[in-house]
Amino acid sequence: MEIKWAPNAFVRLTLPLMAGILTYLYWGENLPELLPLVGVLLVLFGVVHGWATCQKGPAATDAAGLLAVLTVYAAGAALTQQATESRAPDHLYRFGSRVEFYRGVVDDYTVVRPATYATTVRVSAVRVGGQWRPARGGIRVSVPREATVTAPQYGDVWLVRGAPAPSKPPLNPGEFDYRRYLEYHQVYHQQFIHPDQYQQIATAPPNWLRAVAMRAARVLDGVFRHYMHAKREYALASALVLGIKDEVDQETKQAYANTGTTHIMAVSGLQVGLLFGAVTWLLGRLPGRRGPWFRFVAAALGLATIWSYAFLTGLSASVLRAAVMFSFLILGRASGRQTSMYNLLAVAAFCLLCYDPYLLCDVGFQLSFLAVLSIVYLQPRIGRLLHPKAFFLGQQRPWQPKAVQKGWKGLGWSFDKIWQATALSLAAQVATLPLGLFYFHQFPLSFLASNLVAVPISSGAVYVGLGLLVLKGIVALVGVGSGQVAAVLDWLPRIVAGVFEWLIWLFNEYIFGIGRLLPGALISGIHVTAPQAWLMFAIILAGLVFFQLRRLPWLGVACALLGVLESSRVWAAYQLAPDARLIVYSIPRRSVVGFWQGAAAEVVTLDSVPLTETERTYRIVPGSIQREARQVYHRPGWRGCPVPAQVLEPGLTLTAWRGVQVAFVSGPLSGARAPLPGLEAIVLRRNARVTPATLASIFGTAAPILFDSSCKSWYVARQDSVLHHAGFQTYDVTARGAFTVRAQR
Repeated sequence: MEIKWAPNAFVRLTLPLMAGILTYLYWGENLPELLPLVGVLLVLFGVVHGWATCQKGPAATDAAGLLAVLTVYAAGAALTQQATESRAPDHLYRFGSRVEFYRGVVDDYTVVRPATYATTVRVSAVRVGGQWRPARGGIRVSVPREATVTAPQYGDVWLVRGAPAPSKPPLNPGEFDYRRYLEYHQVYHQQFIHPDQYQQIATAPPNWLRAVAMRAARVLDGVFRHYMHAKREYALASALVLGIKDEVDQETKQAYANTGTTHIMAVSGLQVGLLFGAVTWLLGRLPGRRGPWFRFVAAALGLATIWSYAFLTGLSASVLRAAVMFSFLILGRASGRQTSMYNLLAVAAFCLLCYDPYLLCDVGFQLSFLAVLSIVYLQPRIGRLLHPKAFFLGQQRPWQPKAVQKGWKGLGWSFDKIWQATALSLAAQVATLPLGLFYFHQFPLSFLASNLVAVPISSGAVYVGLGLLVLKGIVALVGVGSGQVAAVLDWLPRIVAGVFEWLIWLFNEYIFGIGRLLPGALISGIHVTAPQAWLMFAIILAGLVFFQLRRLPWLGVACALLGVLESSRVWAAYQLAPDARLIVYSIPRRSVVGFWQGAAAEVVTLDSVPLTETERTYRIVPGSIQREARQVYHRPGWRGCPVPAQVLEPGLTLTAWRGVQVAFVSGPLSGARAPLPGLEAIVLRRNARVTPATLASIFGTAAPILFDSSCKSWYVARQDSVLHHAGFQTYDVTARGAFTVRAQR
């Protein structure tokens, strides 16, 4: 059969490109240099393509097509290989801890946290052995947020003393793999920098266009800050229109996550799509719109609008991604050809992945393209299931008054819009469901009720917010010529700002209201593995094929895959039920131990101070989700805990749980105590003042010595060498992560 590349040629090119990228991500370390292979394949493709052109047979064409797919596949792996910065001979990894100083430039937005500023510094040179050498590499740095410390700005060139440390892997079970996240952004090191450890020596933005764009975004943010009085409304306004979420509090973020409306706060496809829709609507009402050159003028204006907006929002990654997608849509329309939406999406994805192959690992990239793809395919099909407009128009009768007939028509129009919006929301959820469960472990049942009202209100707010910025810009221009006239005209942006603030307030109150009205509508704690997520995608795909072809075998395939998915979950629960383990957690400055039996746990904070919500959310809860735990009890101290714990003397507590004995030492020990052999571990807490001889006389040297996270780094460094010399094995929980002991079954 002859392979046809049209009308979705780029779909068939993008898929092997993605496959090549995934191949490198999973097995890249074992692959040789791939660029020569791509060159050979390109030459071979040219030869085979020339032969196929002369032969003009299906076999020759198929051979050329398959070779093209293989070439794109190899190119995907090669592009990812070239984009992997750690392979460079002058990467920071090559210098290790020998770095005395390094010079780098701030190359990212600054994230404002309660106690620190966090950003990324790109290194250009390091000093090793007193000599400066060229180097490259990204470092995720944190600096204390103090009155004397200025927030890092894009383009600041720093001279930093000390060597950065390689990024740490997850320290606790199920914890978010921040190291892998950073590696996907070509950042392999982290460092906390004290104020006396660095100084700004110059300003040299890596990209002047981006620097100007980021400054423009901050200027526009200042407009919202000036005109909006309520802090929460200002924070949401800036997030909604400009994508700046520094001031959005955690309670608001959680409320939006619980109702499935977090995407509204992220400036991306929604805002760019609204601008595109507004420009299209306005251009459709201009005279001469049927002229031969109008579509090119419309395309130019559309591109200018969305890229101007991308510039004014700081050229953030999410906006750039959406701008590229809509740019190809505009260009496709301007070409005057019947272009497939799937092909346009594939072109956008292909170009973005060629620019940065690691975008394939970006959650926003995955969700954006899957949501748009699902909307393009499913929304018309779901929308055709009901016909509210035809139903209400069918209620009209010739003898009814005109007002009643108009009422039926209005109801038909209104319910049709509501149903189409419902169809769009349902379509977007279908394809993104597996990813939502895999990444966020929850599903908001209230997403329909939330989005049906929140999206229209937020859309109106975006238009009003942009109108406020335009009005303020006009007033500022007038102020250049006449300050008095500008002061008089300032009442216009103030009125618009009042409307804008009211819309934001209404939008926010509705989201919080949905949360209060439907407190149990969020299903959380769902654990889905990567293979299970792929199975879910396969089930959805088989179901869609069944509905399209109406053939029962495809329904059988979907049911069989569903059976495999559920069997995997049942088997995982069966395997987990008898699993018992003791975990000494790695939580900064805390002593925390967990006793896990299947899906139940007792988590004890040995310092008798309850864990904060942040500590529980980021350190304990991921492991609970991984085990799909339903009974997790947090105990501040041993009181009320069913796990046997015996205080043998001040500073020494012994626990015995399911055959596992662990000693917790927090103070000096009496060397006269009878020996306690058979321990699985000895945990040193709070810089316990003990000597190797005392520990050996009481516990022996067989059990490993654990330094928990309450121990200071200087204490660990000093005791570690002494204990090693005495014959002990040691384990630093802070540096190496949680320590786990499996109990007897």
